[in-house]
Amino acid sequence: MQYVIELDNVRKLYGRKVAIHGLSLQVKKGEIFGIVGPNGAGKTTLIEIIEGLRKADSGLATVLGRNIRTEASAVKQRIGVLLQSTAIPQKAKVKEVFELFASFYDKRIDLKKINSFLELEDKQNAYIKSLSGGWKQRVSLALALINDPEIVFLDEPSMGLDPNARKEMWEMIHRLRSEGRTIVVTTHYMEEAEHLCDRIAVIDKGRLIALDTPRQLIAKIGGTRSIQFKNNRLAEVQKLQALPYTTHVEITEPFIKLQTNDIDQTLKHLYAYAAEGDWLISELKLEDASMNDVFNQLTATEKETAS
Repeated sequence: MQYVIELDNVRKLYGRKVAIHGLSLQVKKGEIFGIVGPNGAGKTTLIEIIEGLRKADSGLATVLGRNIRTEASAVKQRIGVLLQSTAIPQKAKVKEVFELFASFYDKRIDLKKINSFLELEDKQNAYIKSLSGGWKQRVSLALALINDPEIVFLDEPSMGLDPNARKEMWEMIHRLRSEGRTIVVTTHYMEEAEHLCDRIAVIDKGRLIALDTPRQLIAKIGGTRSIQFKNNRLAEVQKLQALPYTTHVEITEPFIKLQTNDIDQTLKHLYAYAAEGDWLISELKLEDASMNDVFNQLTATEKETAS
């Protein structure tokens, strides 16, 4: 197995606060690797260490066979980065921005190839400020590819995009992988992680709490399914948690979601509880387990352990 990123006991502190707690993982060549976690989990710090933008206090981070701590400049020539927000001169034309960024690298991809790949041929003379959010994101992705990188880091690649633009972005990411590139994606959208990624690392409080394929991560939470219904303010959380086979209760207004290992038995007792309290279960929806359920359950477990 060939790994293009290897982290061994990487640790990072800000003053007395530990941002990354001795974290170890490997990313395989040619895979789409996802990193997810709640706000403040340490995702940004971890990615910046891998990209050579920040130095770890201890441990070893190797990217493309090089120690990122001592050979960051060489590594940066071989990776591409799509930031959540890229500062591009708004009054510049697309082709001018491409030519500027291409001048930063020793190796440069054929700009015609990038324009064709991202369908930007007709946008070369357009000013950046005139582009829609979706087209601006394509330009940012083009800048991440301009040095023909072996690894592409994508930070929230579909944030702010409408559903059609998001679907197009996902298709482009799969096409990048089909070219043999390794893709590392950080995202808050669990649907995006589940759809895109071959494997997903779940980070919380600077620790790696899970790492596997989306299917295996979902299986590890017990094959749960969810029951969702409208919150009528009459159901008590403690009583819902006590329903047979219920593993987790989540309230996201205006709905309540129960995760269960036996949906039939939980439904039976939920209806009995509603009848006892003389209230109706409305807008009922049954769903298979998803990465959202994995994320909620894993991070909730971490909170309970910490408390």
